[in-house]
Amino acid sequence: MQVSHPVYDVAVIGGGINGVGIAVDAAGRGLSVFLCEKDDLASHTSSASSKLIHGGLRYLEYKEFRLVHEALLEREILLAKAPHIIRPLRFVMPHQPHLRPAWLIRTGLFIYDHLGKRKKLAASRHIHFDPASSPLKDEMTQGFEYSDCAVDDARLVVLNAMQAHELGAKIATQTRCSAAYRENGVWNIHLEHAQGSYQVQAKALVNATGPWVLQFIEHNLQQQSPHGLRLVQGSHIIVPRIYEGDKAFILQNDDHRIVFAIPYLEQYTLIGTTDHEYQGNLDQVKITSQEVDYLLNVYNDHFKHQLTVEDILYTYSGVRSLCDDESDNPSAITRDYTLAISPTQENDAPLLSVFGGKLTTYRKLAESAMAHLAPTFPDMNKSWTETACLPGAENLVSVELLMQQLMQGIDQVSLSLASRWAHAYGSRVWNFLKDISTTSELGEDFGHGLFAREVDYLVDQEWARTSEDILWRRTKLGFQFSADEIQQLDQYLLKLLLKRSSDTAA
Repeated sequence: MQVSHPVYDVAVIGGGINGVGIAVDAAGRGLSVFLCEKDDLASHTSSASSKLIHGGLRYLEYKEFRLVHEALLEREILLAKAPHIIRPLRFVMPHQPHLRPAWLIRTGLFIYDHLGKRKKLAASRHIHFDPASSPLKDEMTQGFEYSDCAVDDARLVVLNAMQAHELGAKIATQTRCSAAYRENGVWNIHLEHAQGSYQVQAKALVNATGPWVLQFIEHNLQQQSPHGLRLVQGSHIIVPRIYEGDKAFILQNDDHRIVFAIPYLEQYTLIGTTDHEYQGNLDQVKITSQEVDYLLNVYNDHFKHQLTVEDILYTYSGVRSLCDDESDNPSAITRDYTLAISPTQENDAPLLSVFGGKLTTYRKLAESAMAHLAPTFPDMNKSWTETACLPGAENLVSVELLMQQLMQGIDQVSLSLASRWAHAYGSRVWNFLKDISTTSELGEDFGHGLFAREVDYLVDQEWARTSEDILWRRTKLGFQFSADEIQQLDQYLLKLLLKRSSDTAA
C-alpha cells in the first residue's frame, strides 16, 4: 500500500455539505487538505433536502433561538456568496385557527423578521386570499407571507468543493476510507477506490460522514463515540406544477408539523418533508408508502386541485444525522450541530466528528470546526469565507444579465437553456463556452440542451463520473431524459473516462 507525501494538515472524510465546507475553510486558511467521499459529492443527505436556505421558522416553537438566529444571518451571507444558485423565495402560510392562533404566528414572524439581519429579503405580512384565484380551498381566506431562500443543494456542495480544490485541496471522490489510526502523532488513513488502495497521512482527521458518523467512529476507527445519534428520514415527492406563480406554501398539519409545497424547475412542485426515525441501510433510503400518504393528505387538505399517487413523478429521501437529545418526537430533535474533538492524550492528532447540522449553517459549522482545530494549527490564517464568493459568483452582475449575454452571444441558445446555464454555473459558464458562437460548436447533442462541451467540463472540473451525477446532481435534467438518451450519455462518458485514464497513464 502506497503512502502519499507530504503529510496533509487536515483530512476530511465525507463529501457532503459539512465536509466540503470544512475543507474549503481550512484550505483558505493556508492548510493542506485532503477530502475523500465514497460516492459522488452530495450523493446522499446533502442532495435530499427541501432545497432551502432558511432560518427554520418552526424551530422557534422549540426555543431554538441560537440556531434560528445563526441561520437567519447565514441566509443573507449565502445569498450574497452564490446568487446564481440561491434566490429569494416568498412563503405563504394559510391560517388554520385550530392549529396555531394568529397572534402566535404574528409573534413568531416578528421574531423571524428581526432575529437576524435582513437586508435583501422582504418582511412578513398578513394577507387575504381571493377565492377566485387562490389555489387553496375556499375555507382558507387569510394567512401570512414571509421570506426565505431556495437553493440548488447539490450544486452548493460542488461549488464549495471546487473552491477548496482551487485553493489547493485534494478532492478524491469514489474513494472510501476503510480505516484510520493514530501513529507517531499523525493519522494513517487507509483508502480504497476502483483502481486499488492507498494511504495518506494527516495531522488532524475530520469525520463529516453525516448519517455514517457513529458507524465510522465505532467500526472504521475502533473507538467509542462521545455522543449518541438519532437518524431521521425526510422524504419528498415531486409532481407536475400544481399552481401558477413563484411562491411556496408552508402547510400546517394536525400533528403540528409543517409540509412545504415549493415551485421546482419551472415545471414541477416539490412537496415535503417527513420526519421519522430510520434504522435501515443508509445506502438504500427510500420513501415509504406511509410517507407518501402523509404528504398527499397534508397537500390535499389545503389545495383545491387534489393529488393521487399516480400524479407523483419522482420521490427522494435522505437521512439526517441528529445528535441524540433524548426527545420523544423526531420533529423536536434539535437540528443544531455538535462538534466533538477527541485528542485522547496531549500531542495526539485530533479527531473532529460532526453531529447534526443544517444546509443553511454549513459555513458557520466550518468556522466552528476550525476554532476547535486552532490549537493544532496556531499559525493558520483567520476566518475568510463570509465575504468570499463561491465559483460562478465572481463578476456576476445579475443572472438576468448573464442570460441576455448568453442568448445574444451564442446563436440558437433558447431562454430555458440560457436560464439553466446561468443559474447552474454563473460566470463560470464561459469556461466551457469560450470561443463558441453557436450551439452546433458544442459537440455531441445528448438532447434537452445538454452538449458534449458541458459534459466534458463537468467531468474535468466537477468530478462527474456517471450519467446520474450529471443528470440529477449537476444539471437537474434527469426528469427529461429517456432511457435511450441516458444510454447514449453513458456510452460517451465511458469513452471519455477511458481516454482521460489513458492520457493520465501516458
